[in-house]
Amino acid sequence: MKHFRHLLAPVLLVAMTMPAMAEKVSLKALSNYLNSFQTAKGAFTQINSDGTISTGTIYIKRPGRVRFEYNPPDNSLVMAGGSQVAIFDPKSNSGPEQYPLARTPLSIILERNVDFTRAKMVTGHTSDGKTTTIRAQDPERPDIGNIQLVFTSNPVELRQWVITDNGGSQTTVVLGELTKGGNLPASLFNIVQETQKRQ
Repeated sequence: MKHFRHLLAPVLLVAMTMPAMAEKVSLKALSNYLNSFQTAKGAFTQINSDGTISTGTIYIKRPGRVRFEYNPPDNSLVMAGGSQVAIFDPKSNSGPEQYPLARTPLSIILERNVDFTRAKMVTGHTSDGKTTTIRAQDPERPDIGNIQLVFTSNPVELRQWVITDNGGSQTTVVLGELTKGGNLPASLFNIVQETQKRQ
């Protein structure tokens, strides 16, 4: 028994010096985090459904505005503003492809007041001890797909999302450090202005 105690002592010591496993962050705390800032900017890496990878800078201006500016040589641009999403493809001569922001799960985190506690919005809420992951959908439009959001716990930070569209295709966005606050000009999210600039 004495020998067993000696074997156990170093294990207990290691366990005591290791950081405690993070608790699962509540849906209210995750909502509060997103509602705590109106603007943010940071680097992102995008993994597309076909396995290709793109990098760039993301600009967020809640409610309802986001801009994905891709690094050269990719001259693509995705932006949301004026309740529309526009995809600018430099290979296209017919202007941007557009559709309503409300038809994409990204609209959930761009709302004026994000509330993950709404009935039927969150369909999954798990933690691996380091991060908290939720799967959210628009309760009124579950057919448009869902967004899976990954947050660190201490402090709470959004680190990644995976959008699954209604066809089952997935796009992953991994976020770098987000710089929150500051003024982002409205022109960054103006689809009409961007279209004219690219003609």
